[in-house]
Amino acid sequence: MFDDTQKRVNFVQAYRESVESYEHLHEELVTLLQSKGGQTKNLSDDEYEQYRELAHRRDLAYNHMKTLERALLDDQ
Repeated sequence: MFDDTQKRVNFVQAYRESVESYEHLHEELVTLLQSKGGQTKNLSDDEYEQYRELAHRRDLAYNHMKTLERALLDDQ
């Protein structure tokens, strides 16, 4: 029983970490855009490349978060 409970606790912790990762990346994107008037057209080429990389990482974090969320809900 302990092993099953510990696995669930570890899984929930992994989900929480994935949410925090997504939120952090999202906040970085918002901050970058706000510093340039909220529009990507105001970004330099380097900033736009940074924006795309952050957006890609945020999308991956979102997909991971949702996968864990579905697994948690299906396991109940």
